[in-house]
Amino acid sequence: MTVKEIREQYPYLYETHMHTSEGSKCGQCPGADMVRAYKEAGYAGVMVTDHNWGGNTAVDKTLPWEEWVDTFFDGYRHAKEEGDKIGLQVFLGYEATQGSGHDFLIYGFTIDWMKKHPELRTAGIPEQYRIIHDMGGMVIQAHPYREADYVDEVLTFEKYADGIEMLNASHSNPKSGRRDHCIWDEKAIKLANDNNLPGTAGSDQHNVDLLGGGVAFPTPLKDVRDYMNRILNKEDYVLTNGRQWFTKEGKLLLTCQE
Repeated sequence: MTVKEIREQYPYLYETHMHTSEGSKCGQCPGADMVRAYKEAGYAGVMVTDHNWGGNTAVDKTLPWEEWVDTFFDGYRHAKEEGDKIGLQVFLGYEATQGSGHDFLIYGFTIDWMKKHPELRTAGIPEQYRIIHDMGGMVIQAHPYREADYVDEVLTFEKYADGIEMLNASHSNPKSGRRDHCIWDEKAIKLANDNNLPGTAGSDQHNVDLLGGGVAFPTPLKDVRDYMNRILNKEDYVLTNGRQWFTKEGKLLLTCQE
């Protein structure tokens, strides 16, 4: 199978892990700029997953809860406004950091719902999972085997996640400085398969120099819940880290020419 054949069969590529400078302190570009870059690169849509209060958030953590929530999602709002103008789908999410560097991608909530649940701010990993599930959301453990200064200990939480980020493009792309860490993704693929959990892929993108990761589908997503259902039901999709294409189980299909 060639890249052309894969893209013809799965033409709708979505970024599932992306940061903006409005919501993430480590984000380097505003949401509107990020969206324009993804549109130019041929993506069908993006999911804005800025760092929450437990991680490298750009928003003052001392703000009252509702004010913090409103400010935190400015990156999403600006991305959504621009996406609506240029024809790129933009979906809501966030990256929750627990303890010393254990990250989870959260989908399926609304901003109004979050305003009513300040207990999220102090919830541990099991409680986070329960709260998100009670409202019908989805929890994906992000880059579970990454080693970094902010990660005290590599731990997996397959009992408190609906799926595993099998591929994180920043682990293998030379633009990120982590290209020699494909082993982290290989371990994540095994973790997902050993526990019969679905896998996802994303870029962990922080600027407009795109890494090319994501999940591709044969038909466009209707909304974020459609994405969740397709992932949870292990429907027809493929994964990419920007350099390679994989089946939804993490089996290598093709390595692109560099």
